[in-house]
Amino acid sequence: MSVTPGPNNLMLAASGGNFGFRRTLPHMLGISLGHALQVFLVGLFLAWIMAMLGSVRPILAVIGCGYLLWLSWKIWRSASPEGKEVARPMSFIAAAAFQWINPKAWVMVLNTVILFLPAGQQNGQAALSLALLCAAINLPCIAVWAWLGDALRHHLLELRNLKIFNGTMATLMALTAFYLLYDELVSLV
Repeated sequence: MSVTPGPNNLMLAASGGNFGFRRTLPHMLGISLGHALQVFLVGLFLAWIMAMLGSVRPILAVIGCGYLLWLSWKIWRSASPEGKEVARPMSFIAAAAFQWINPKAWVMVLNTVILFLPAGQQNGQAALSLALLCAAINLPCIAVWAWLGDALRHHLLELRNLKIFNGTMATLMALTAFYLLYDELVSLV
């Protein structure tokens, strides 16, 4: 699931296109290590998280989708000449922290831990091994998206093309947010 389209990968493609692969590295490392930390902690505390998730999940979904919509707006406006802010890629810390409100990250982590951490194996060593394996798999998968954005950079030097690219990335991210929110609402019914 690490290589499939989702909030992280769309943000990485946009960041690669706007800032280049090298300046997107902290963003990628934040996602990968944030995801690994999430896998490790969920692996350790799965029973407690599963019990709590029912009441927290709708809140997490709304916060995560709201944040995705805000990021979509920022990407949409990033090529705008009237935008006053100096654009910069997402930081390592922000990308790592985003994993905790990213609905797709939660689905991936819970599925990974449930499928690959056998019952009775929720201990520190097993959780750490799984987290390290996830980081090793995740980083090259998400790097593809940053590389794709970077590969398009020479086409994005023209403001019109940059606006189209950012508009497309922002629209896809907003649609992802609305889909995730819709999916959450349907699961509550």
